[in-house]
Amino acid sequence: MPAEDGTAGLELACTGEFDLVLLDVMLPGINGLDICERVRARHPDQAIIMLTARGEDDDRIQGLTLGADDYVTKPFSIAELVLRVEAVLRRTRPTYTDMAVIQLATDVRVDTQNLSAEVRGDVVRFTRREVEVVQYLHTHRERPVGRDELLSEVWGYKQSLDIETRTVDIHIAKLRRKLEANPQAPRLLTTVRGAGYRLCPDPAD
Repeated sequence: MPAEDGTAGLELACTGEFDLVLLDVMLPGINGLDICERVRARHPDQAIIMLTARGEDDDRIQGLTLGADDYVTKPFSIAELVLRVEAVLRRTRPTYTDMAVIQLATDVRVDTQNLSAEVRGDVVRFTRREVEVVQYLHTHRERPVGRDELLSEVWGYKQSLDIETRTVDIHIAKLRRKLEANPQAPRLLTTVRGAGYRLCPDPAD
């Protein structure tokens, strides 16, 4: 169901039920970035892809930070867009979605069903994609998980597509800000140089 401007688009996205919201950044009235932020606040589980003619890294980072699942820069082929949509909609991962609660430390507990966590006494909200990243890393916590593997197994991208995206990096940074006492020196979600990311529940817990 299309909307001609940002105001109508925001109303539709917030009140309707959609598998995916395809959102242009440059909209009259309310821009796509503002819509993304408001929709994500109201519907944490809503799939969102941003479309824009602006290709700078800062724009992509802003869109993903506000909660978009992916970000496609114009011009793009219909085939690429279809692949991106299919990947974002491929959300269910039965091999790692059966754990309702993930205890990362005495004071860090992730509730995967309610898309939230108790972090040092505070309640923190997550997007569905952020929770899926935590779930996959927790399932494979015995080893580091590479960026390409996360793109393939969590986002659903075929590795052969070689799609350029900073989605993984941005989601890891967002998770560290939400989970870590000091995101600049993470102890729970660490980087293994040359190998990827590893979720390391506190051994004291």
